[in-house]
Amino acid sequence: MEYVKKEKRLRMPEYGRIVQNMVDHARQLPDRAERNSAIATIIDVMGNINPTLRDNRDYKHKLWDHLHLIADFQLDIDCPFEIPSMDYFRGKPDRVPYPVSKIRFRHYGKIAELLIEKAVLIEDEEKKFEFTRQIANHMKISYLTWNKDNVTDELILVALRELSRDRLSLPTGTVLADIKDLPPKSVVTRKKFTQKQNHTFKKRY
Repeated sequence: MEYVKKEKRLRMPEYGRIVQNMVDHARQLPDRAERNSAIATIIDVMGNINPTLRDNRDYKHKLWDHLHLIADFQLDIDCPFEIPSMDYFRGKPDRVPYPVSKIRFRHYGKIAELLIEKAVLIEDEEKKFEFTRQIANHMKISYLTWNKDNVTDELILVALRELSRDRLSLPTGTVLADIKDLPPKSVVTRKKFTQKQNHTFKKRY
């Protein structure tokens, strides 16, 4: 039995050593037609091992790119796509610009501000009132996410007026949705949220 530490380093560990050995074997086949046939089978195997790539329109192209990387770019075969260079894999992706905007009340989030701007434009008073009440309920859910025990409807109504700069308001005494009527998954304490984030981090890394 051969120990893994004695084996050569896998170029793409997510495909496993079996695929690595299959590619190394196919690369040494003397007949080109035989190599092409073997590689076509290996591509199918790689697709089954990494099915998430199928969500991409160009998943076949990605599989062939991975194949060349596994083969250390030493495959003499008929490839349906342009063979990439090592520089293609070494290059860093372009930085994705992150939208930076000031949020007045972070515990209500940016969505509440965007919803308010939509509500202000509604001309039908009845629809505007109902939409505003739904915004207030959303703000209550957001508030309860971080402070489950200390929230009143009046506090939310005051925050709504302040957040909308007095452009939206609900009558004093308006009763918002009761905590029992709110989606249970939306009401998360800070402790549970932190535990969930830590679990996700450990699972991913």
